[in-house]
Amino acid sequence: MLSPSLLKAKFDQGLSYADYVATGTAAQQERWRRAEAEVRLTEAQRGLIGSFFRRINMLVVSGVWCGDCVAQCPMLAAIAAAAKPGVIDLRFVDRDEHLDLAEPLRICGGLRVPTVLWLNEDFEFVSLLGDRTLSRYRAMAAKQLGAACPLPGAATPPDEVAATLQDWVDETERVHLLLALSPKLTARHGSGVAAG
Repeated sequence: MLSPSLLKAKFDQGLSYADYVATGTAAQQERWRRAEAEVRLTEAQRGLIGSFFRRINMLVVSGVWCGDCVAQCPMLAAIAAAAKPGVIDLRFVDRDEHLDLAEPLRICGGLRVPTVLWLNEDFEFVSLLGDRTLSRYRAMAAKQLGAACPLPGAATPPDEVAATLQDWVDETERVHLLLALSPKLTARHGSGVAAG
């Protein structure tokens, strides 16, 4: 796996969500804004994310041009925004500009985006998920392997957006619990100590 020093260097080169989206063309930025408008965390999700206390660094390998990134990265931004200050730090790097990071993260032989790396406060690897969540794959399979075929550019149904958002929340919660129960981090910070 990638070293913490490389992951930290890539994280430090990463852009905030807003700065990353701003690298796109006007048409690309508009697609991202439309997708952002579809993302709505529930009160339960906000409460859960707001209870996190261990620092999580999320590094997203993405492409501003990528439809799956447009659909899912605003969800990651909403999750990070719902956390207490200093708990979730979210950064984006362009896949094609950071091939030294993207290459070792190939999924099924491909340079998939978005690929999300969850890292602890020391930039050690904790988890990886890409390029789609289980709910997103289920919805795609129902469309592509079933009787129906979606039209290119068709809006994503709200229930699929909600299910995919829940998948991202669930994985972020799993990472937080892993960090909250980490003997190394508990020895360093104590149990239940607020971050920041």
